[in-house]
Amino acid sequence: AEPTLEEHLSEFAQEGLRTLVLGRRSISQDDFEKWHTDYERAQNAMQDREGRLAQVAEDLESGMEIVGATGIEDKLQDDVAETIVKIRE
Repeated sequence: AEPTLEEHLSEFAQEGLRTLVLGRRSISQDDFEKWHTDYERAQNAMQDREGRLAQVAEDLESGMEIVGATGIEDKLQDDVAETIVKIRE
């Protein structure tokens, strides 16, 4: 049997890869305009900006058709490992 998406993602994670799931859905012009207005309000919010942006993203990302997934190696930039060690000391 073909491996499931969950199995692929688990394998990617076990290999230490950063995962990205790709999805899509069609929305009407009216839905886009409402989302865009909500996004701009969240972007300009003085309180709980991150929470509001997360909610707007979640609203748009619901009901998507999964079209694929990928796992990429995400190497640390030079000296990042040493910096992390120093911060922890």
